[in-house]
Amino acid sequence: MSRHHPQNLETVWIEDLPEEAVPAVEAAFERACRSVALFLNEETDTWRVEGVREEGTKDDDLTAALALASLTTGLDLTPQRAPVESEGWLARTAQSFPEQAIGGRVVIRPTHLPDRKLWGRTVLKLDAGIAFGSGEHASTQGCLIAFEGVARRMAKLPKDRLRMLDLGAGSGILAMAAASALHRRVLATDIEPWSVRVANGNAGMNGLRTQVRSILADGWKNPAVSKGSYDLVFANILARPLCAMAGDMARHLRPGGTAILAGLLGKQANWVLAAHRRGGLVLERRLNIGPWTTLVLRKRG
Repeated sequence: MSRHHPQNLETVWIEDLPEEAVPAVEAAFERACRSVALFLNEETDTWRVEGVREEGTKDDDLTAALALASLTTGLDLTPQRAPVESEGWLARTAQSFPEQAIGGRVVIRPTHLPDRKLWGRTVLKLDAGIAFGSGEHASTQGCLIAFEGVARRMAKLPKDRLRMLDLGAGSGILAMAAASALHRRVLATDIEPWSVRVANGNAGMNGLRTQVRSILADGWKNPAVSKGSYDLVFANILARPLCAMAGDMARHLRPGGTAILAGLLGKQANWVLAAHRRGGLVLERRLNIGPWTTLVLRKRG
């Protein structure tokens, strides 16, 4: 980005949101913004969802995504907008994205910090300019902590048999963590072409180009995804699509296989769990981080 011709950016936000509307609005912003953040107003117990994007770009994507979110939430979701100076935003983003340890295994290190060896940790490097999927969201953290609990079990499976899938991979953090820990290949998918490019770039930057492959796919609809069966599936999406895909999850998860589900609020957990129980999956663990919940499910057999 040129110092003399900074890119015009704008902040878009919707505030005073009830907790149950947050996932839908966050997902809508992620379709058009390069950075999305959530803020809780403890006095009113309402949320503000805020995104930063290139001014005037992806207007149709944002409008369509918010229209869908309005239908699902029953709220009038009209964003407010304000310009932001791009160089200042990048500096603030770098400053607010420090190295972070998640659980006992993974460290997320932004590229603006120097490399240093950390024994006993998997270090994943990410660009601070790409905040979506940076590991700061509680859903991503829950998935990484949940993975620690199942990694040893996965490592006992034959190398030529173990198959892993990351649905809605975003920046590819979960796929990279699994590939790094288990030295096995992971298929990552996303519905956004930009996310697929970012995930493949991150895999290359972390020396995982041959182990993590990200493709454009809408859930299980792509034959490259649906033709396989899996021992481990990450699905950090939203409660509604998780429920819609519960049948496919049950069909494609191998007996004894594990699904790590996230992107849902605590009050939505029983709804998501019930949908997957109908397919023969049982609850192994539930992790709560703030209002967000991660479910670890296992298929009988």
